[in-house]
Amino acid sequence: MVCPRCNSDVPEVSRYCHHCGNDLRSGDTERKNAYAARPDESVASFKLVSTIMPQGSGKQPYTYKVALGIALLLTVVTAALGALPVAIMVAAFSVPIVYILYLYDVNLWEDEPIPVVAAAFVLTGVLAAVFTWLWSDNIALSTDTIGSNDIGPSGRDLLILLLLVPVVSELIRQVGPLYLASRPRYDDLMDGFTFGVVAGVGYACFETLVLHWGWISGGFAGPGSSAGTWISIVVLHGFIKPLIYGSATGLAGAEFSGLGAGYDGFTPRWVSGLLQAIVVNALFQGGVYLLGFVGGHGSTIGAVLGVVWGLLLLGALIIRVRTVLHKGLLEAALESAARGGSNHASGDQAFCSRCEMPLLPHSDFCSACGNSVRSVPKSARGVTAPATASGYDVTTGETQA
Repeated sequence: MVCPRCNSDVPEVSRYCHHCGNDLRSGDTERKNAYAARPDESVASFKLVSTIMPQGSGKQPYTYKVALGIALLLTVVTAALGALPVAIMVAAFSVPIVYILYLYDVNLWEDEPIPVVAAAFVLTGVLAAVFTWLWSDNIALSTDTIGSNDIGPSGRDLLILLLLVPVVSELIRQVGPLYLASRPRYDDLMDGFTFGVVAGVGYACFETLVLHWGWISGGFAGPGSSAGTWISIVVLHGFIKPLIYGSATGLAGAEFSGLGAGYDGFTPRWVSGLLQAIVVNALFQGGVYLLGFVGGHGSTIGAVLGVVWGLLLLGALIIRVRTVLHKGLLEAALESAARGGSNHASGDQAFCSRCEMPLLPHSDFCSACGNSVRSVPKSARGVTAPATASGYDVTTGETQA
């Protein structure tokens, strides 16, 4: 059988082309119902874990979901009890810690995660703290939340939040990912995206610490009528904001890495990704600032509306990220098939990390479930087949006696 998309010879038993990922059994030529990094999910779906943790997260996605759920519950409880220093610290570090554990768990860069994470997280964090201290010192902040003063919106503050902060902060978040993605060992599309997420959540962590230092140094407030406001603020800045920052910066990082071998660099696609990240940042900052005035000084209504606004932005951004990564994986595989092979394909004898079926030699996709090999850690793309599977014929789909 010949794949109609890339003209590769594929076994009759295949559901997906192992070179370009084309669905051979349905008319879904764009695979809208089978996300390349997680084929049991549609592309247009709000699936957080498989979006920001695409490499190997299919093995145990509930581990990360449970970890984030516990951190969120702890944050809400401590904020409701007025333990604001604890609530802010837990909220600020929860997403970065879970994400770093994910990187170790999937062994993303072949036992060399420490310098990679340090370059993208610590460097970005330090720059974030300095820049946040500089701009936040020029905006009237009360109760440690933007937009909660009595005076009302300020044109000067809006210019800072809609122009200065989005542009400069996004450029800061690009430094680490672009440096790392330009190295030959980490030039893959998924590497660029992951570096961007690391930088984004790192920036959000340190920005939150600086913005809410008054809560951290102010001690325990005790339960009170402001509990709803406290909870909304820590959830927004501790969980929603890092996911927005990470996804937006990851999108630009993926465009910098590009589709084929080597990184594409400063192409129009990267500029488009960078501008999208800046716009998302501006919408988030400006929306939270303006909504903070709804209901008056320190209003819970304004804080809750800020959370709703952040969730709407995050939902749209997640769909955008999934669409870009999905198309990128399919287009990269098609280009590789036209050139005769991919540098990111599997080895001669390897197994799909998702369905555990044997992969055809030098596959870019699993022919059984359609999972992209590029969504698998590099160290697991060429695993030698165990003796128990030595009798499996991948060309016929039959087990030999």
